[in-house]
Amino acid sequence: MKFTKEDIIAKCNLASKNTLMETLNIEVVDFGDDFLVARMPVTARVHQPDGVLHGGATAALAESVGSFASHIFIDTDKFFVRGIEITANHLKSVTEGFIYAKATFIHKGRTTQLLDIKVIDETNNLISVCKLSTISLPKKS
Repeated sequence: MKFTKEDIIAKCNLASKNTLMETLNIEVVDFGDDFLVARMPVTARVHQPDGVLHGGATAALAESVGSFASHIFIDTDKFFVRGIEITANHLKSVTEGFIYAKATFIHKGRTTQLLDIKVIDETNNLISVCKLSTISLPKKS
């Protein structure tokens, strides 16, 4: 059975129920053959005390979109995905609106994956550049 793009996006967002992604209002909004995009609203909920986007919230968005990307491209009946390392370079502050994280594969191996994640604001300003390593591990029978 072949799933539509809308089916896969809906499945990702349904999987976010009762998780950190739901708490932060992270929503998958697009994907293609080699990328996945999610967005997160920038509100007081994800601010630092001085009113700008918290870097930890940005890293949570990046790890979420990267992990979902790895998850979509493996056989989830046989494997599960875990993030094993994330780096984030924060380049610009944001106080409101939405930020978008686009994960693309640098390496899509059977066991390990490496993703480049660019975080931008609504006017295409680069907010953060992240790298995520994930691992696909076999499910126990």
